[in-house]
Amino acid sequence: MAEEATKTYDVVVIGTGPAGLTAALYASRANLKTAVLDLGAPGGELLNTAEVENYPGFKDISGSDLAMAMYESAMQFGAEYLYGNVSGIETHDNYHIVKTDNGTYETKSVVIATGSTHRNLGAPGEDEYQGRGVSYCAVCDGAFFKNKNVVVVGGGNAAVEEGTYLSQLAGHVNIIHRRDQLRAEKILQDRAFAKDNIDFTWDTVVEEIKGDGQKVTGVVTKNVKTGETTEVPADGVFVYVGLVPNSEAFTDLGITDERGWIEADETMATRVPGIFVAGDVRQKHLRQISTAIGDGGIAGQSVYDYVTALEG
Repeated sequence: MAEEATKTYDVVVIGTGPAGLTAALYASRANLKTAVLDLGAPGGELLNTAEVENYPGFKDISGSDLAMAMYESAMQFGAEYLYGNVSGIETHDNYHIVKTDNGTYETKSVVIATGSTHRNLGAPGEDEYQGRGVSYCAVCDGAFFKNKNVVVVGGGNAAVEEGTYLSQLAGHVNIIHRRDQLRAEKILQDRAFAKDNIDFTWDTVVEEIKGDGQKVTGVVTKNVKTGETTEVPADGVFVYVGLVPNSEAFTDLGITDERGWIEADETMATRVPGIFVAGDVRQKHLRQISTAIGDGGIAGQSVYDYVTALEG
């Protein structure tokens, strides 16, 4: 075994969102020596979610409360929580080395549950005004825009749901979408359409985010059908234009597709024996709490089967 490893485990779960916590629960409950590894507080995107209404068992629950409940459940069978930023995985026949900025960990198996992050808009001014009016989390930053005018860019579930959340704080919300109809679930659309202080700008993209050097003052938009450009005043810009998989540390393993999503079979096994995946970083159709938990349960059981077979 490699000398650089400081601790050994049956499984190291990378990521502590719903998928990672569920995988850790299943693995540790099966009496595997389990570690969960992350950069901060457990919960993943749950920590950026105000209310959860589509998780069975709860009519509604805050994302932070659900995250804490999942964490407590996952840790009850002895899993160890580790802090660190993963830089890569060194693979061997019967074990792997997980490399982090806080040490290395030797393990018989790995579950990658690192999730995804919001895609940047890529418009001039976006980087310059991040944290000064540009945000990717309404729950985190919405309170800064009480009674102000904000723009939400996107037309999927996240954009419409967060736009509706912002309507309770901001004076006016303008949802800008590049198509002529939303992609969000109908119930989310209906709620947004019912809000008097939400307007929609269709067939339009944001070309530039303007500011005064200190904060956002507006956006320049372009109608994709007419080519007409317009400068729209705004105090804040919330961007929801898709997701990027958090898989950069694992690309050299040859387990991702061309867009970076990690590929797996129905047991959550990747192309590398002993390395499994679960949750939003996996190549799949639907990314929801319920599907992440399903992935995590399967991955945890698959890890148990793998380690048991490895030990003969």
